[in-house]
Amino acid sequence: MRHLIGTRQFYKRLLLLAVPIMIQNAITNFVGFLDNIMVGQLGTEPMSGVAIVNQLIFVFNLLVFGGLSGAGIFGAQFYGHGDHKGLRDTFRFKILFGMIIAVVAFVILITCGESLIRLYLTSGEEGNLQQTFQYGKEYLMVILLEIIPFVIVQIYASTLRETGQTILPMVAGIVAVFVNLAGNYVLIFGKFGAPRMGVAGAAAATVLARIVECAIVVIWTHHKREQNQFVNGVYRSLRVPRRLALDIVKKGSPLLVNEALWSAGIALVNQCFSVRGFTVVAATNISSTIGNLFNVVFIAMGSAVAIMVGQQLGAGEFERAKDTAAKVIAFSVFCTVITSLLMILLSGVFPGLYNTTGEVRDMAGAMIRITAYLMPMQAFLHAAYFTIRSGGRTVITFLFDSGFSWCVAIPFIYCIVHFTGLPVLVIYTLYYSLDFIKAAVGFILFRKGIWIQNIVAD
Repeated sequence: MRHLIGTRQFYKRLLLLAVPIMIQNAITNFVGFLDNIMVGQLGTEPMSGVAIVNQLIFVFNLLVFGGLSGAGIFGAQFYGHGDHKGLRDTFRFKILFGMIIAVVAFVILITCGESLIRLYLTSGEEGNLQQTFQYGKEYLMVILLEIIPFVIVQIYASTLRETGQTILPMVAGIVAVFVNLAGNYVLIFGKFGAPRMGVAGAAAATVLARIVECAIVVIWTHHKREQNQFVNGVYRSLRVPRRLALDIVKKGSPLLVNEALWSAGIALVNQCFSVRGFTVVAATNISSTIGNLFNVVFIAMGSAVAIMVGQQLGAGEFERAKDTAAKVIAFSVFCTVITSLLMILLSGVFPGLYNTTGEVRDMAGAMIRITAYLMPMQAFLHAAYFTIRSGGRTVITFLFDSGFSWCVAIPFIYCIVHFTGLPVLVIYTLYYSLDFIKAAVGFILFRKGIWIQNIVAD
């Protein structure tokens, strides 16, 4: 066990990377939580309508993350290798990819958004279903405006993190969060003379916050050109060397497809749960919101291990990379045990903050506790996944993630939802417990060291 414990210097570097990411994600998710509560004060139908649309936006977000992560593997290793030109070309690739995804997402959501919302409205009172649809449609038409600034933020922020700069994205995220929160209060409820916009106000506040975040990140990055050499002359041309583009596509395509399939899978899983009734839709929304609030620890650790190990692999420090990964994974699991206990203690408190039925609150509380019990396993799984990915083994992570989801997990939940009479909470537990299988496979892949390679060496 002693080999899993790092030095003071090790934890200092780890926390310098992880804590800003953690704070940014925590504040963002906390505001998402407050958003949820504010919209929830309008009633169950508005809350459910917004939750459904956010599930669709979630698919788009993961596509962006997946595509940029593929390029990010190269970015971290180029930086570790001291190759600023390589980092600049990688940044250009991100710009081109991000704009393509943004346009495609906008067109799909404009043309097919209403049909996608209705997929989640299959069980319940007709009046409630129609109200929920209208609220979802209203929210969607406004939230679409955040797509472009969101993509730009992710392009710049991801590149800054790959160079070890996590503070600025955190600061920009914090400012955006407070703009979002203030905007919600004013626009949802019509304060200070503003019109009472309801769910449209929540969407407008999110769009405004995203624009502010985008402005901060872009202006600061270009103002600090000496520190951020990758932006010097970056827009003189958007040409990316053919070999690099092909390498990124080769390594990144599995990640993009993985995120697409995984996010689509999550959307399908939620649709399966919705078959069991309107109460389940509302309860899973509350549970996932609270889960996102507490999983910031292991999410940040996953980002940190990807940066640290990626830079070490790029520098050819293979043994050091292996040691770093093992220590980060162990620390992530340890920290998550603590957050899980806190989550369990507060599981009965959070649902009570929503203006919904007692049945929804009870089910949400039980789902939160189930999520908490499984969170340490998720911490190990997440850190192992990002470790394997940092070495460019994207085909393996694709099979590890989406392959498992679509071949095992999704058929499993579809069958037990539609062809058994098992209670919802039993189904919920069985579905998320399947990740123990993935965790076992991840442990084997990590120990074998198949991920240890330099993909940017000359």
